[in-house]
Amino acid sequence: MFSKRVLLLAVLLVTFAFANSSETGLINLNNLQKEATEKTAEINRSYYSLLDFDDESEYEFATRGLIAAPEILELKDSTGKVVWSQKAYGFLDESETIPDTANPSLWRHTVLNHSYGLFEVCDGIYQVRGYDVTNLTLIETESGGWIIFDPLMSRECSEAAMRLVEEHFGKRPLMAIVISHPHVDHFGGIKGVIQEDQVADRSLSIEEQISSGKVPIIVPEGFTEHAVSENLFVGTAMTRRAAYQYGVLLEKSERDSLSMGIGLGQSTGTLTFILPTHEVKKTGEKIVIDGVEMVFQMTPGTEAPAEMNTYFPQFKALWMAENCTGTLHNLYTLRGAEVRDGNAWAKYILEAIALFGSEAELTFQSHNWPHWGNDVIIKYMEDTAAVYKFIHDQTLMYINLGYTSDEISNMIHLPEYLEKVWYTRQYYGTVAHNSKAVYQKYMGWYDANPVNLNPLTPSERARKFVEYLGDTDRVLEMAYRDFLAGEYQWVAEITNILVYSDPQNTAARYLCADALEQLGYQSESGTWRNVYLTAALELRMGNLKDESKLAKGSTDILTNLTVEMLLDYMGMLIDANEAEDIDITFNLVLTDSHERYFVHLFHGVLLYYKDQTRETADATLTCPKIGLLTIISMNEAQQKQLIIIDGDEDILKKLTQAMVTMDRTFNIVEP
Repeated sequence: MFSKRVLLLAVLLVTFAFANSSETGLINLNNLQKEATEKTAEINRSYYSLLDFDDESEYEFATRGLIAAPEILELKDSTGKVVWSQKAYGFLDESETIPDTANPSLWRHTVLNHSYGLFEVCDGIYQVRGYDVTNLTLIETESGGWIIFDPLMSRECSEAAMRLVEEHFGKRPLMAIVISHPHVDHFGGIKGVIQEDQVADRSLSIEEQISSGKVPIIVPEGFTEHAVSENLFVGTAMTRRAAYQYGVLLEKSERDSLSMGIGLGQSTGTLTFILPTHEVKKTGEKIVIDGVEMVFQMTPGTEAPAEMNTYFPQFKALWMAENCTGTLHNLYTLRGAEVRDGNAWAKYILEAIALFGSEAELTFQSHNWPHWGNDVIIKYMEDTAAVYKFIHDQTLMYINLGYTSDEISNMIHLPEYLEKVWYTRQYYGTVAHNSKAVYQKYMGWYDANPVNLNPLTPSERARKFVEYLGDTDRVLEMAYRDFLAGEYQWVAEITNILVYSDPQNTAARYLCADALEQLGYQSESGTWRNVYLTAALELRMGNLKDESKLAKGSTDILTNLTVEMLLDYMGMLIDANEAEDIDITFNLVLTDSHERYFVHLFHGVLLYYKDQTRETADATLTCPKIGLLTIISMNEAQQKQLIIIDGDEDILKKLTQAMVTMDRTFNIVEP
């Protein structure tokens, strides 16, 4: 009779044999996805006793008012690349039971997001849902035109959505566009519904814009600054991390990506941008367009730094932007962003109830589906506010009891009532990582333990761990035993240390992937599922370096950057180690914006002085603003076409020689 340890070691040795075998078939076996373990199946089954799966109210809301939908929806760009697909989720229609590889709550939410087409919200308000991660919303005006809210993320998706609208209603004039906040999934498809020459003159008042016969683009104050800066300063890193969060590298199946909570996923078409023509600056501002009155409520610092809700008195309809979405949202988004204020978020929802709750009969928003009935929507908004307020207040309580971020995230749990509410479930944000956002907002990254003040890099720490652990095979044996016991988080942690010490350790990579995969299968949050499963994929297959599945960058955003944003970005690209001995100065004269700057690069730091030029400068660069983009892209041919240099002819070479090239496919789960 073999001892338990000998049996485990034998199993592990077989795993090693597969990992190191030269026979392709055996290697591929180790690269394959796995089924759910019994432990994962048990955890997923527990959701049936936690939640009321007989409650069909959210399903009824998600499917209510369907007017028309194509039998198959799959959208492609001009090259034939699929940028959005409901067809890929056909497995939902074919499956009679929820598989063990999916959290049943998330599966249910995915089914609801699989409801797509043109919907009537009420007489005069319509939405195209399921054509992108966001909804395209249309308000019918007195003369039969449209006011469009949030024209999706990709041009291809908004074009397809408008085709569906026109098939049913015919072609109608566009009277205005309203964009609720500056996240790209709410404005990136704007050129699918309008072109630059149709847009109203920004120099006119909003009343003059409306009467001009052209289309005003209405946004909250601060929209443009946040829209372009978020996509510039950390856009490369966000793009890579978003590939994990939104699961763009994953297939769509019962063992891959499901809904991500606020939609099925992120479209990967063409991002566009048009400068807005009017900023709403205060709560209570009213704008009437062709008989439709809109009353705005400013909600800065909630889901976005600049955001606004809108009330339509004649429809008794309250647009909640992305402040209520039928799921727990993010106080911190996994792609990376400034943390959001949970206390302010709750406050603005309650303010919306106070301002409009006595009249409103429905709420609708930029993600998921509307809710109808005054009693229903008051409860919907109040419950949503309560969740954000709970996370905020309880985290602060634990902070003041001396607990750290990681401790709090494992301690905090919603009250039983809020935990059972379908529209506050953790499909997008989670209580755990949102509590960390609250900690970060108030306390920052440091937990007050000096050991963590200046830690080693992950690779250095991993090497020391391995040095202390000694017998890596023994560590893997123990990790495999813990995997069989269902301790997937710990297994992922310890095996990832081994991967960081030696990325070629295939046994560690595969065991780490298997552990992360089970965590993904268990996740109710669509974004958590995506990041776990994407990490597992790259541990098995290596970094895919696949930019074809990422959204196309927007030249529209780049051309609307301010000169100072471009100079700041230029400074970010300079590797100070390479530029230590560079000391250059130049005047910058912009021919189109009529701006002047004196710029000084020394010891790796780029400083600039607005409205100045100096005779002592090494050179003067004269160009249109777009010429700065040729410096950032280090395109010498375009530089020669656009930039006139008076002085040191080598000034651009000296400036760009220490610039780095951004990588949208950098490693995440390995060094």
